[in-house]
Amino acid sequence: LEKVQILKSMEKYERTKLADAFKEHWFEEGDVIIKEGDAGNEFYMIMEGDCIATKVLEPGKPASTVKEYSPGSYFGERALLKDEPRAASIVAKS
Repeated sequence: LEKVQILKSMEKYERTKLADAFKEHWFEEGDVIIKEGDAGNEFYMIMEGDCIATKVLEPGKPASTVKEYSPGSYFGERALLKDEPRAASIVAKS
């Protein structure tokens, strides 16, 4: 049998402790928040505005938009969980 891992919702106290660990950052439209290929050591949650994920799909070609993010979305967890370089760039859209 394969193992199944489930993340249970947190209690109020746990959510408060987690929220205390976050720091607020503001980005302008066009700012690159994370860059594809960089080491990942931060996780982000969008409170306001929108972002896009871009990825180089073919070497030598410009990056393509592969995903859009809005308030409530998060990104950056994959590099932290898997200890891998960033899989895509995230750019502030608004």
